[in-house]
Amino acid sequence: MITFPIARAGAATLEIQGKMANRHGLIAGATGTGKTVTLRRMAEAFSNQGVPVFLADVKGDLSGIVNAGADSGKVGERIAEFGLGAAWLQSFPVRFWDVFGEAGI
Repeated sequence: MITFPIARAGAATLEIQGKMANRHGLIAGATGTGKTVTLRRMAEAFSNQGVPVFLADVKGDLSGIVNAGADSGKVGERIAEFGLGAAWLQSFPVRFWDVFGEAGI
């Protein structure tokens, strides 16, 4: 069974089964509860497995996955605090789609 890690809760890693990933899902919560981070981790996990992902990112919160992060400053502190490692700093292949065809594919 293929699983994708999507979150951590304390020492436990939360995973989604690959065979269940084609089902409908809902990520809900109040401001600051990690909805965008959860969606981003899911997209990154699928991308690492070669699964294409389409994200409608109206506010641009997820477009940064095109760039690798830097292990410095506050980011470095949080990575060390939660023991996340360098895998959280990698970049991912991105193609931007523009419905007007002006800036992107």
